[in-house]
Amino acid sequence: MISDLKPYSSALHEGKTLLYPADTIWGLGCDATNQEAVNNLFKLKNRSLDKPLIALVDSVEMLSKYVAFLPKNITELLQSDHPTTLVYPKGKGLANGVISQNGSVAIRIPKPCFALDLITDFGKPIVSTSANLSGAPIPATYSEIAQHILVHVDEIVPLEKDRIASVPSRVLQLMSDGTVKQLR
Repeated sequence: MISDLKPYSSALHEGKTLLYPADTIWGLGCDATNQEAVNNLFKLKNRSLDKPLIALVDSVEMLSKYVAFLPKNITELLQSDHPTTLVYPKGKGLANGVISQNGSVAIRIPKPCFALDLITDFGKPIVSTSANLSGAPIPATYSEIAQHILVHVDEIVPLEKDRIASVPSRVLQLMSDGTVKQLR
């Protein structure tokens, strides 16, 4: 584990893009509140702006600052052995592209890992999207990441390059009636 997170936190504060190991897969990220940084990430991935990105937060407390409301059973929904992204009906304070065109937002609290420590040090949500070009397979290892990504991302976290990634998080949508629908 990297003991000094400051260079990566500083990069995020400067609006840079970051390639990093998340608790699930190799991710591309940036400050989820910085519109220019989010736009740059869309360009880097060659991703359509109508395909919103996931944000990571470090706690329910941080989460509550970026969604209009939390369901009463939020703790229960988040307690799972499988990484879980929840799609909330209305986000706030995040860049367009993280907040979708219909106002919803997908947010996850990662399991203990570098990304969680980075979010805590940074103090704001970060984007988490797979480290691939849009439409290409998700890389299972660092060595499978496309050269285009490696060349054009601003910063690369030199950790866990031999690790084989697990599957992406499951995605659950919170419905207006309080029920939950599985999307992935």
